[in-house]
This record gives sequence, C-alpha cells and structure tokens, in this order.
Amino acid sequence: MLIALFLVAVFALGAVLLAARSGDDDDVATAGTRFAGSIMPKGLRAPDFELRNQNGDEISMREFRGEPVIVTFLYTHCDDTCPAQAQTIRGALDELGEDLPALAVAVDPPRDTAESARAFLAEQRVTGRLDFVLGSRTQLRPLWRDYYIAPQTVTQEHQARFTLVDKRGFQRVGYPGFEATPERLAHDLRILRAE
Repeated sequence: MLIALFLVAVFALGAVLLAARSGDDDDVATAGTRFAGSIMPKGLRAPDFELRNQNGDEISMREFRGEPVIVTFLYTHCDDTCPAQAQTIRGALDELGEDLPALAVAVDPPRDTAESARAFLAEQRVTGRLDFVLGSRTQLRPLWRDYYIAPQTVTQEHQARFTLVDKRGFQRVGYPGFEATPERLAHDLRILRAE
C-alpha cells in the first residue's frame, strides 16, 4: 500500500513537471486573447510629450511611431520595485533578441535628476536600452494623468506598471508591475511588432 501511494505521488509530480515544461510562448496568453497582458481600452492614445532624457537629449513619443514601445514608471532612488521593473525590461529585450524603445517616466521629481537617472540605469545595466523621461512635476503630471499613474510622494508609493504602446501610438497592453515577466512582455511585443 505504501509503495502504491509513493508511485502515485511520483507520477503526479512527473505530470506536473511535464505540463510546466511543455509550455511555449503561445501558452503565455490569457484566456480569450492572444496577449499575455490586459487589453487597454480601444483608441487610448499614448500621450505625446517633448521632454529630456538622462543625457539631456530631447525625447518624444512621436519619434517612436512605427515600432512598439515599453513604458514604465520609475524613480531613481527606489530600492525594491523599480530595480525589478528595470530587470523585467532588460529580460524582455534579451528574450526578444533585439532592443525596442523602452521609457521610464520619472515619478519623483525633483529628486529624479539626469545624474541620478544615469546612475540608476548603469547600476541596473540598462544604459542605452532604457531612457528616463525627466522633467518637473508640472511637466510630468500630464503623463501621469494620461497613463493613470499616481506618482511617488512622501506618504504614497508610486504605482508599478507597464504599458505597451503599439506602432501607431496607442496604449494596447497593460500590466500591473507584479504580473509582468520578461517572457510575457516579449510575447506581447512580438505580436505588436508583427502587426
């Protein structure tokens, strides 16, 4: 009897492991959609802006038309969620095998400076792969509003979130920060790139 129970347990464990290993990118998608993330409302344009990045270069959403864009919201002095988000983007780009535009909209000005952004990107090993969108609270507030993000404050942690913008400049797929994985982001970016 004990041997029979042991064999049943071994076979059950083997079936679970086999099922877990047999998945591919197509299995990443949620039920009823081909995307792994949540579908954004139709016609929701990504807000345009003309701000500066960590190198002082002008950056705008318009310049990325024609390719999908990863947008997230980080602050440069963050020790927990922001480094994890940066690593998720890095992993997704590695998974894709090529870089696509990736933007981190600052959520803690004036502490998010060009110098602190460069240090954060270097520490996370995403220099040249992820650009910080920097500005004053007044300049960044329209972005936070249009992406439905609460910025960092003394009493409130900012929202950890990713948004994928399609080639035409529309917000298409969203993820709460904890739901995003490099594999899921790469899966959805492949779909957006092929459209």
